[in-house]
Amino acid sequence: PMPPYTNRMRPGGVRPSAQQQLRPIRSSVGVSCQAGPSSLPELPCHTRQLSGINRGVVLRHLRSKGEDGQGPPFTIRGGRLGVVCSAAVAEAPSVMKTVKVELGDRSYPIYIGTGLLQGRGELLRQHIPGNKVLIVTNETIAPLYLDQTIKALTADGTLTVESVILPDGEEHKTMDVLAQVWDKALTCRMDRGSTFLALGGGVVGDMTGFAASCYQRGVHFVQVPTTIMSQVDSSVGGKTGVNHPLGKNMIGAFYQPRCVVCDTDTLSTLPDRELASGISEIVKYGLIRDAPLFKWLEANMWQLLARDSEATAYAVERSCINKAEVVAADEKEMNDVRATLNLGHTFGHAIETGAGYGTLLHGEAVSIGTVMAADLSFRMGWIDRDLLDRTRAIMVAARLPVVPPTVMTVELFKNLMAVDKKVAAGKLRLVLLKGPLGGCVVTGAFDPVKLEETLTYFCSMKQ
Repeated sequence: PMPPYTNRMRPGGVRPSAQQQLRPIRSSVGVSCQAGPSSLPELPCHTRQLSGINRGVVLRHLRSKGEDGQGPPFTIRGGRLGVVCSAAVAEAPSVMKTVKVELGDRSYPIYIGTGLLQGRGELLRQHIPGNKVLIVTNETIAPLYLDQTIKALTADGTLTVESVILPDGEEHKTMDVLAQVWDKALTCRMDRGSTFLALGGGVVGDMTGFAASCYQRGVHFVQVPTTIMSQVDSSVGGKTGVNHPLGKNMIGAFYQPRCVVCDTDTLSTLPDRELASGISEIVKYGLIRDAPLFKWLEANMWQLLARDSEATAYAVERSCINKAEVVAADEKEMNDVRATLNLGHTFGHAIETGAGYGTLLHGEAVSIGTVMAADLSFRMGWIDRDLLDRTRAIMVAARLPVVPPTVMTVELFKNLMAVDKKVAAGKLRLVLLKGPLGGCVVTGAFDPVKLEETLTYFCSMKQ
């Protein structure tokens, strides 16, 4: 057995020190980041890119970069994130940010901002080529945002909008429930020029995309994610599908949306448990490729849990940039770049299936799986104890579970992991951490004895 983990962070998170270093948002090959029409006047790139998270904060431009030479330092100004600059004073207005997923003629934008479903209907309408829209949502989201979305779509009188309301929950992510979408489309005589619009979280988005990919061999598809999980991960990249009793997301297709509209105002109605679940995917980006983001999360977790608007907007934007870069480099997981996004998911999907779909939220299972992956990485000698402790601590700080439910046994884990989508030629492959923070590998070259130790250890400490 492993000695007890060192909890480096209080469950509620640690408040940041006076200054937190953070690199500027990346804008490398395959992804572009730009502010909307109301962005700041011309400023250095690293300042302009971050302007969307600094509403109401006074900016003074520093000629020199931060101490690490990577960008301006963050400070706390009355509980809000600010960027210290030194030139003329300017107030940063609320702006919409755009991240582009670069896929050639199938490239599409991700719009991120507040109030995008109120008075910004043109964002959606410009990406709908036909005149018929089918909104797919669920019984939780419909009372909150369905009328608002219909109003945004029909404001100029050019679109006919229908809707179908599905039951809410992972346990309903099935072919039988999905058939309700096709039934509605056929009843309303949706043609090949129609658009299916997903209004909801990851389950709604996955099912709507799959329905769109199959209906009349493919109709247009738009994502309007309303949970933190779907905004930072599942709405971007075109993975669609449904679950099978023997495995999660085993029936599906790659099918890209025409656009993604992330209205962060919709997160105000998100239950605390759903909020925490989505944070696990943000942590993932920090662990596998964005060390500065991980460090920012360690210092600012309390702000995310408190639903601070600037912190939330920053986390969503940075996550979308990371996801867009990966999708642009490896859309269909042909060279293992995109597979790195599955850190913790092999263990996590086994937990979701074994415990019963809907027992744990996806992000809760991923949290447990990520800590298990870090544990195996440590046992392999690929990361140090400090990173293992930090991985567990940040999940605890996000109020997420870190041990599997009682139903999970070593044998059940093995049986369910054997049908994971990353299995190749009968050999299980895992995403594991390797090297310093921000490094990982997709590999089958792990010691099965060490895997057995990890499974045994976690199954012995079940919640």
